[in-house]
Amino acid sequence: MKILVAMSGGVDSSVTAYKLKNLGHEVIGCYMKLHGKPNYHEENIKKVQKVADFLQIPYHILDLQEDFKNKVYMPFVNTYKEGKTPNPCALCNRFIKLGKLLEFAKSLGCEKLATGHYARLENGYIKVAFDESKDQSYFLANADKEALKYLIFPLGEMKKEDVKAFASTIKELKSFATQKESSEICFVEDTYIKVLDQFMDTKIPGEVLNSDGKVIGKHEGYMHYTIGKRRGFEVRGAHEPHFVLKINPKENQIVVGTKEELKVNKFNLKNINLFIDAKELDCEVKIRYRSKSTPCKVVINDDKSANIILNEPVYGLASGQMAVFYDNDKVIASGFIE
Repeated sequence: MKILVAMSGGVDSSVTAYKLKNLGHEVIGCYMKLHGKPNYHEENIKKVQKVADFLQIPYHILDLQEDFKNKVYMPFVNTYKEGKTPNPCALCNRFIKLGKLLEFAKSLGCEKLATGHYARLENGYIKVAFDESKDQSYFLANADKEALKYLIFPLGEMKKEDVKAFASTIKELKSFATQKESSEICFVEDTYIKVLDQFMDTKIPGEVLNSDGKVIGKHEGYMHYTIGKRRGFEVRGAHEPHFVLKINPKENQIVVGTKEELKVNKFNLKNINLFIDAKELDCEVKIRYRSKSTPCKVVINDDKSANIILNEPVYGLASGQMAVFYDNDKVIASGFIE
């Protein structure tokens, strides 16, 4: 097959290209320029060039900075501005990697698009990776269902340590096995606050309230907090840990309370993305990437919103984050928490 491989200059995408070339496929590499961090692209493109030369494959550089800014970067900034917690990787996978890059693959006449994601595909469904510690099915769950038929995830059946060990046995890929892993959010070098500081003043002190609306302390600006955070704000006279329960961006206030007050038994979703035809689901949900899955019932409304009732409570539910629904190890739906 003719396959476009998303190449970043990292070990995962390099091994992906190597494996597919060794299987006899016609492989074309593609490096995406997504943001303007100085020297970032130059270093990565050198690595992509090294792998392409070794494998004797052509590669393209695709400048998607404008699309990335509109679909991922500015929504990230604006979501924090609204007092919510964004999920930029979910947006990037849908609109950029499995959106614009897939369009580019088709324009070259490629039958498939391969990435170095740790996930599996089976019968048109995304499934949890063999290496559950590196599983990226959560971040892929916002993908357009139609895109899945064009995708390949060659590392889905491998453990990360084995990918690195494999790369270290090949002279030309040895240096990729030991290089530092890329950060979780590619455009955040230090902290997300430093990104937000480019667009607005994040350091505007405000009031800390308890759940009864009484002022009990001060904070350094609402954008510094996400639901569940327990440090960085003042609570007068507290004898037990307090957590952020709610953020009021208009008043620059945060509401805090005990861990018990963080408990949630139901919530609502918007923009539900379904991989099966159903109006109701009995399944499991993850409310953030590293959370354990929780049994639940999902009732889907006509406007693509949904109501979720949990069989057991969760803590720290954050508006703006993605909820991903699983049937055992199979992704069946996702949506954004209201």
